[in-house]
Amino acid sequence: MGCIHTKCCCRYPKSLVGESQDFRQGVPYCLQDKNTVIEKSLEMIPVASHNYHLEYLVLAQRGYYPESPDKENQDSFCIRTNVQGNPNAHFFGVFDGHGQFGMQCSNFVKDRLIEKLCNDPTLLDDPIQAYNSAFLSTNDELHTSEIDDSMSGTTAITVLVVGDTLYVANVGDSRAVIAVKEGNCVLAKDLSNDQTPFRKDEYERVKLCGARVLSVDQVEGLVDPDIQCWGDEESQGGDPPRLWVQNGLYPGTAFTRSIGDSTAEKIGVNAVPEVLVLQLNPNHLFFVVASDGVFEFLSSQTVVDMASSYADPQDACTAIAAESYKLWMEHENRTDDITIIVVQIKGLSNSGADNPSSTGLETASSRIDFSDLPTEPNSQPVAVTNRNPAIVVPMLNNQTSL
Repeated sequence: MGCIHTKCCCRYPKSLVGESQDFRQGVPYCLQDKNTVIEKSLEMIPVASHNYHLEYLVLAQRGYYPESPDKENQDSFCIRTNVQGNPNAHFFGVFDGHGQFGMQCSNFVKDRLIEKLCNDPTLLDDPIQAYNSAFLSTNDELHTSEIDDSMSGTTAITVLVVGDTLYVANVGDSRAVIAVKEGNCVLAKDLSNDQTPFRKDEYERVKLCGARVLSVDQVEGLVDPDIQCWGDEESQGGDPPRLWVQNGLYPGTAFTRSIGDSTAEKIGVNAVPEVLVLQLNPNHLFFVVASDGVFEFLSSQTVVDMASSYADPQDACTAIAAESYKLWMEHENRTDDITIIVVQIKGLSNSGADNPSSTGLETASSRIDFSDLPTEPNSQPVAVTNRNPAIVVPMLNNQTSL
C-alpha cells in the first residue's frame, strides 16, 4: 500500500466533464504476464427476483518491487454467488494486506469473513448487523490465530448484492465506486470513504483513544508537531498523518480502521465497518471494487471513465490495471499490488426499483453522509494521493524515511 521509497504527491491536469478521452486506443502500459493473473473469466449471474443479471470479471496483478522481486501478492479477493443458497444474493470483496504478514492476514480474512456471513441466519433479514458481527468476530479470530498480526493486517471492501440493493461494508482505504448515468454523462459515485486521520471524525476518535497523530516529518522534527492540520488527502497525501503510541515510534499506521493490527488497536484502530446501503435503479451501470493499488494514482471518475469505454469487463480491467501500473512506474519505479473486480448491471428496469429517480444512497452504520460526497469531474488520469506505506518506521537525526 502506497510509496515505500519516496514521499511524492503528483497530480495530473484536470479536464472538464464534457471533454472526452478514448481509453481504447491501445493499452497504455504493457503488463508483465508473469505478474498478471486473470483469476476468473467473464461470469454471468442472474438476480431473478428483480429480473436482471450481473456480469463480472476479476483481475489480480502482483506488484513490482525491484528490491524484492519475489514478494508475494498481499491482495486477495472473494466472490461468492448464491449466498446461503439464495439465487438473489451475491458477495464481492477485495482485501489488501499490509505488514510483514499481510498476505496471510488478507487470505485469513477473505476466507473467514464470507464463512461467517454465510453461516449467519440473520444475514438476509439484517445485513448490516450481520456485517458488523462478521467483521468484529473475524478480527478477534485473527488476533488469536497463529498469524502474527501485531504489525500486520488488511483492509476489507465488500459489496453484498441482495435483490436490487447493495450493502457496501468498508474497513480501511480500499474502495468501491458505482457508475451512474446522468443525462449524457456517466458519473462516479463513491460507495466508501477512506478511513484515515485526514477525516476529522476519525482523527478525533483515535485521539480520544490515546493516539498521537503526526506525519513522519513531524516525528523526525522537520515540521512543528504542534500543527495538527494536514490539509486534505488529495493535496497532502505524500506525508500523511499517522498514528503513534504516546511514548514510542510505532505503529505509524496511515489508516484508522483495519482487520488485524493488534498493536494499533490499542490506540483506536478498529475493525468496525462503515456500511452504506444503495438501492439500484436503471441509471446504475456497473460498480468497481478495487484495492488502493488502483486508486493511488487514478480518481474514481477516471476509473469509471475507463471502464465505460469497454463493453467487455476483461478489457476494462486490463486497461485500468495497465494505466495504474504505468503511473506507479512513472512516479515510484515500483508498483503496488493491484486487484480489480468490475461488475456490470444488466437489464434492470424501472419495475425493478421502487424509486428509479433517486440516487438510493443511504448510510447504515456510518457517520458519513455519502450522498453529499462530491462527484469527481475528471476524465483524465489524476494522481489523487500518494499515501506512502500503510505502516512506517521513522528515521531520526534527519535521515531519509522509508
